[in-house]
Amino acid sequence: MATKNKTTQTGVDATDFINSYVESDQKKSDSFRLIGLMKEWSGFEPKMWGPTIIGFGSYHYKYASGHEGDAPMLGFSPRKAEFSLYVYSPTEENKHLLNDLGKFKMGKACIYIKKLSDISIPALQKICEASIDYLDKHHECACRTN
Repeated sequence: MATKNKTTQTGVDATDFINSYVESDQKKSDSFRLIGLMKEWSGFEPKMWGPTIIGFGSYHYKYASGHEGDAPMLGFSPRKAEFSLYVYSPTEENKHLLNDLGKFKMGKACIYIKKLSDISIPALQKICEASIDYLDKHHECACRTN
């Protein structure tokens, strides 16, 4: 039996979320800069996904197990300890893009950074664009309508 996805789009305003959730002035500033960058790169307005993820655009996925759902094409969460960036498609073609990113940790599904000044924005842009390209080729993606 299929389970309901925990992370779905909500009606919460991303700016309101940052202003009420993020305590550090530096993290707020970085969050608003990420919104501007990801909006520019994706062509989509920020939308909240679940309680803490700010996403841009969407795509539909379906696994061999039958589990399927929707997720943001690009996204981030300004968590207390660090940012979680949901921007990377782990393919052989994309692995080299991480070489120029800067100071980060890699999780299973995301990139963790402390602050934007730790990474290269041009490298992040290439990663985001490669991820959108991957989603366009492999999933039902909002990127085709934008």
